[in-house]
Amino acid sequence: MPGLDHGVAMSRVGGDAELLKEIAELFLAESEKTMEELRSAIATGDARAVEHASHGLKGAVANFGAEETVAAAQKLEELGRAGELRDAPAALVTLERALNDLWAELRAL
Repeated sequence: MPGLDHGVAMSRVGGDAELLKEIAELFLAESEKTMEELRSAIATGDARAVEHASHGLKGAVANFGAEETVAAAQKLEELGRAGELRDAPAALVTLERALNDLWAELRAL
């Protein structure tokens, strides 16, 4: 299940493979921090922080055309917005799996 859509990602950087690598490196560092924030927000029941972290992650992931990861982040964003975190731990597992696939592909660039 591919996470990275090379065509989408390259179109976002105007076909500049070096720029894509730079953006991927920044995303890898920042997304790991965001996931820590998300885990903490779910553990403490902070719905607003879940919504905020998921929203930012969703936007960043969209740059790579990773639709499964976008959908997983959107699910968490919606749960946070609704203030209903009962399903957040399961949604987080889904997001982590999708994100791990994307991370592996980005590291291979």
